[in-house]
Amino acid sequence: MALQRCLVVIQGIQPDIVIFSAVAVKVAAVTAQVSLEIAPLDHASECSRRSSPINQRLPLSSTGVNTLSLAHDLQYAADLARGAGKIILQQYGNVERLTKTHAAAHEEAVTAADRASQRFIVAGLRPRYPDDGIVGEESDSGESITFESNDPNGRHWVIDPIDGTNNFIAGLGAFCVCIGLIDRGEPVLGVVYDVTRDVMFTAARGHGAWQGNKPIHVPAEPLSASSMIMFTSNLLTDRQCPAWATVYLAQTSWKIRILGSAALEAVYVGAGIAHGAVTVNGKLWDVAAAAAIVLEAGGVITDLTGRAIFPFDLRNYAGAKVPFLAAAPQAHRHLLEVIVGNP
Repeated sequence: MALQRCLVVIQGIQPDIVIFSAVAVKVAAVTAQVSLEIAPLDHASECSRRSSPINQRLPLSSTGVNTLSLAHDLQYAADLARGAGKIILQQYGNVERLTKTHAAAHEEAVTAADRASQRFIVAGLRPRYPDDGIVGEESDSGESITFESNDPNGRHWVIDPIDGTNNFIAGLGAFCVCIGLIDRGEPVLGVVYDVTRDVMFTAARGHGAWQGNKPIHVPAEPLSASSMIMFTSNLLTDRQCPAWATVYLAQTSWKIRILGSAALEAVYVGAGIAHGAVTVNGKLWDVAAAAAIVLEAGGVITDLTGRAIFPFDLRNYAGAKVPFLAAAPQAHRHLLEVIVGNP
């Protein structure tokens, strides 16, 4: 498949180069003020893929999953996430807080940048993967999520265009773009792009997990006085703070951190920075991409009772909550004991 150069023109700024592996892609997103114009890529040496770890390894066998295809899919998704990040940065520090109106996210914050980011990603996915489903946190109207599915057991791209919207609105640079791929209910590919730090976390089943070009793994050592535990920014269940959260916050043996981005908190487990990350009020788009990275990095993902989240039943998904615990294997049991023992 021929490589193409995409010139991305965003709100009148100078064009930037985003590389896509496609014969032809042409997207016009007038509302987002984004346009893509395709020109042939003359020299493969110009392609950003030459430094990508995904293209430096042969695919590994996997039951029912084409890992060679996943390698190409992952590079394409990473390019889309980086392009979306550029759109987001153009509005960083100058946004208006809007409010969602649908039942699954009543009164949650959203911005025009969230919608422009998702519009850009979806416009890149649809022509390349016309048979894949799409699940996205946003919609242009704000009255619903995006849910397009022909086969609940097929491939579905799961998008969080800005995870950490409140941070983004406030000017706090802890937010990211998330693109995950679920196949037969399992997270097989994940991209979490830390926009302000320009750090890309990626994973595809059978290809390992990566931070940029560096392979990453969950912490191998047991919990200790230096261990970090990431906490969700919204701990409330039924408008009450659960007892386990109080237990965690009252102790000083483990270092509790709250970043305001569930996906970033989870991928820090995959990167070996934190031993665990607890999210109470997350949705599928908060966990799909991060789960692929954590699992490929050797970690564990369950709900807050210890039950498996995946394979995930996508039938009629409308934005229901997906609480989760992402952890290194040795830490998972200890962290879960506190949660289950202190409801």
